[in-house]
Formats: sequence, structure tokens, C-alpha cells
Amino acid sequence: MMAAASSSDSDSGKAESNDASSKWLDAHYDPMANIHTFSACLALADLHGDGEYKLVVGDLGPGGQQSRLKVFKGLRVLTESPLPALPAAAATFLIDQHEPRTPALAFASGPCVYVYKNLRPYFKFSLPQLPTNTLEQDLWNQAKEDQIDPLTLKEMLEGIREKADVPLSVQSLRFLQLERSEMEAFVNQHKSKAIRRQTVITTMTTLKKNLADEDAVSCLVLGTENKELLVLDPEAFTILAKMSLPSIPVFLEVSGQFDVEFRLAAACRNGNVYILRRDSKCPKYCIELSAQPVGLVRVNKVLVVGSTQDSLHGFTYKGKKLWTVQMPAAILTMNLLEQSSRGLQAVMAGLANGEVRIYRDKALLDIIRTPDAVTSLCFGRYGREDNTLIITTRGGGLIIKILKRTAVFVEGGGEVGPPPAQATKLSVPRKTRLYVDQTLREREAGTAMHRTFQTDLYLLRLRTARTYVQALESSLNPVSVTAREPLKLHAVVQGLGPTFKLTLHLQNTSTARPVLGLLVCFLYNEALYALPRAFFKVPLLVPGLSYPLETFVESLSDKGISDIIKVLVLREGQSAPLLSAHINMPVSEGLAAA
Repeated sequence: MMAAASSSDSDSGKAESNDASSKWLDAHYDPMANIHTFSACLALADLHGDGEYKLVVGDLGPGGQQSRLKVFKGLRVLTESPLPALPAAAATFLIDQHEPRTPALAFASGPCVYVYKNLRPYFKFSLPQLPTNTLEQDLWNQAKEDQIDPLTLKEMLEGIREKADVPLSVQSLRFLQLERSEMEAFVNQHKSKAIRRQTVITTMTTLKKNLADEDAVSCLVLGTENKELLVLDPEAFTILAKMSLPSIPVFLEVSGQFDVEFRLAAACRNGNVYILRRDSKCPKYCIELSAQPVGLVRVNKVLVVGSTQDSLHGFTYKGKKLWTVQMPAAILTMNLLEQSSRGLQAVMAGLANGEVRIYRDKALLDIIRTPDAVTSLCFGRYGREDNTLIITTRGGGLIIKILKRTAVFVEGGGEVGPPPAQATKLSVPRKTRLYVDQTLREREAGTAMHRTFQTDLYLLRLRTARTYVQALESSLNPVSVTAREPLKLHAVVQGLGPTFKLTLHLQNTSTARPVLGLLVCFLYNEALYALPRAFFKVPLLVPGLSYPLETFVESLSDKGISDIIKVLVLREGQSAPLLSAHINMPVSEGLAAA
């Protein structure tokens, strides 16, 4: 019957896959499979160690039906058994190193984890009970002894619920929901029972124990309603580690090994994603989202978070936002696509418009269109095919697609997206307290600060102009500014002392006119230096040539001090110099050594 439905109703589901450019083969489509689940309750595993991978489904059982554990082999249901409560998550993991290496199947349901081995019940782990409210316990003891009536009990329990730090038990919460006519019968039925308060499991995943191998032993990681994360021992199923969260976890992603180093990301109901490490009992980093998370997938070293704002966000493990991609419809489910043969890891997003979009980082790789909204996704080995995609739809349909062996995912293969430069983040430094104070001060006194700045700028320009005019008038610059004597001068001092060689390079910078009748004069401290020629004439300066004028300077001081020697270039008959230069003489090392 299922095969007939598959062949007759698959035309609508194959509209996209019949295209020659499709990367997928349509293996099976059954719109009447009656599977109602989500991605956390799907798993693919070799449950019997025969190389034949089965599909494990935790069916929610809609319409008042009991939730069930279904195991598919190929296109048929291999086994089907009831579950005691609604499943929260499913996982397959190895609990020992014994041969044959058959994985165990774990289902989180209510406050318990049911572990199956070879599809038979193997172990049941129950969460530890929580402390009860002492006032609540006293009230039920009084009701047991008929000291208070049901109405009084309800009023006092409502007061406790509003003010007490410890929440009420399930028994009391159920009692508060009853009508007045049902209260007495409920009290008579439950007053002799002990008050118990127990949390439930909200999410579950697996963490490698001490090796990163694919067939290594793994631990179960549980997220609970009382804002805790528990790591269970794979053999004894005892609690190895307990971590606290500010809110209730709904999605988990882990990397690493428990005995070595691991990182754990938990998306919580308060709209935040918390990052924990092996040595931390509380979150180390926090990612604040602008909307509630609908999925969390780890792709290599990037955490991909889907939000109710119809968008995917990429974050590092330290909370840095890398990119954002907007979806055309609401995101209903997410999961990881890992093609080991090509080293590909990507994220799959099932949308309300019936699309399954595959992204590597923010690049769209492929779009798969289905006839109904997608509720769960699972990619991996099924049967003997390595790359199989399992899709369930809102109407209970089951779609199985196989990735072609020749398929290659190319970025932008689905549709053209925005240019990469659009999402480039500017490296803006953090706002310090000093920066904030300075900003406030600028807002309050902006006009006065601008006037002060302009006044200082005008004074700076005035002082610069005065200094420049003074330098021109006193010829303190080494380059002549007059058109009649276009000269340039620079000096070089050579030697260690006490005798130095002073070379002046004088150049006529005019294009055609020679310069004649120049004098060179040295001004210096005669107690420190002695020059054989302190005043001499300059020969004719041909345009464009640099003339070296050499003289010797002898240092007379043995105290290791030095001074400035001024060089003046004069024209015969004029007292004002044409050029001047100040030479900072070095310390005489010869006299200092003596």
C-alpha cells in the first residue's frame, strides 16, 4: 500500500527533481506515511551491525494518538512500539567497545531517557528529583488529615505559587486547574501520595568521551526544564558533569571530547545562545539574539542560528556575528548536511513554503522544493546509500532523496544573492567610558569648542607667518628666496676630533646667470674652537654646479662639550646675509679619550 502510494502520488513531489540539473534522485515519496515529528527525533544508525542503516523516528502521535517509536528499513516499517510520553529527542551512540559495534538508541521522553540495544529495552535513566516546597507539603499533610477543605487548600496553594521561590509540584498545579466540583475527588485520590517535584528533558545530544573517531564511545548530554545541562556516563549512566544556565535550553550543539576539551552551545527560551567549556559550570560567552531561536547547527567552527525573524545568523564560539541571510519564508526546522567524501559541511533549512535551502556559510548551494511545509530533516547513510536526505512534511508525508554521486555543490547554484561586500563589517573599536564622556561633552559645549578651535587655528597661522617673515628678513634659512641670488647651502662635518673637517656645499640654483662677489664668514665661540680661515671669498658660481668649500675646525675644550658654529653667506658691500646655517658640532672624542 505504501509503495503504491509512493508511485501514484510522487508526481507532485518530483516537479523539481525531474529537472536534469537537479542534484537529487527521488527515491521515495509517500504523502500518507502518517509521520509527525521534528528533526531532533530523527536518527539514522546501523542498529544491528549488519551495514544496513535504519531510520529511527519518534512519532508524536497527533490527534490524541499515543506517541510511538518507529524504525524504518528501506520503505517499510521494521518495528513499531509505544512510548510512555512525548519524545523530546532521539540519539544513537556507542556505549562500549565490544564487538559487534552496534550503537544504542536513546529516546528522551518526559523525565527519563530510554535506552534501547538491538531495538530492545536496555536501560532507563530518570532525572534526580528536585526539592519540594515545605509549605506545599504541610498543606497536603493537613488535607490528608482533613484539617482544611479543598477551597482553602486551593487559595493557599495559589498564594504559594505567586510568592514562593520553589515552584509547586505537578500534583498541585493540576489541582489548581480543576473546577470546584472536581476538587474534592482529586484531593481524596491524591492526599495520601507523597509530593514529588521532577523536571523533564527538553533537548538531548551526544558528546564523544575521549576519542574523536566516528566509532568512539559517546556520552549523552541532556538539557532540562530546570535550566541545567547534564552529561551522562555511557556505561553506568551516572551524572559526570552538571552545568547551570540562565534559561531553559531547547537546542544543543557540542564539539570536542569530554575527557579532553569540549565546547557546548545551548540555545535557550530567553532568546540567547550560551557557550560553555569543559572547565566552566556556568556560561562563558553569551550570544544575544533579536528573536527567538528555531534551530541551532554547528558547521565546522561556526554556529548557525535560525530565528523567528526568518533569517539565519552565523556566529563564532566567542559570540562574534559573522553574517546574516534572510529567508523567503518562516524557518520550521534545521539540520546539518555533511558529505564526507567531498569534505562538505552545510546547513539545511526547511521553510514553511515547502523549500529546503542548503547554505555553506552565507552562500546558497541548492534549493529543494517539496509539495508541503517541511517539519523535519535528516541527512546521512540510509540503507547502503551514503548521502540520503530524509524529509517529513506537515501533513505526515515522507520524502526520501538520494544525492547523485556526480553532484557538486557550487556557491550561488540556487539563486543569486547579495554581493559579499554588502555584509562586510567595519572594524569599529569598542566605546570606552572616556569616549562616551567626551561625546557628551562635545554635545553640550559643541559651539564653544568650535570657536576655541578656530581661535587657536588662527593664532597658529599668525605665529607661522611671523616666524617665516622673520626667517626671510634675517636670512636664517639655508635656501635663498631672492631672485637675484638663487643659492642653496648645506654643510657636512667629518672626523672624530679634536680636528674636524668642515665642508660647505654652495650651489647656484639659477638656470643661466652666474653669481660673483660672495663671501663666507664663520661665527663661533673662540674659547671652544679655532679655525685657520674664518673668513674667505667664494669663487664664481656657475649655474647648476655644487662647489665644495673646505676648512678645518679644531676643538680646544677637553671637557667633552660642543657648541654651534654659524655660517653666513654675504655679498660684498652688504651687512645682511644672503644665507645662513647653524652647524651642531659633535663632541670631540679624541680629547675625551685623552
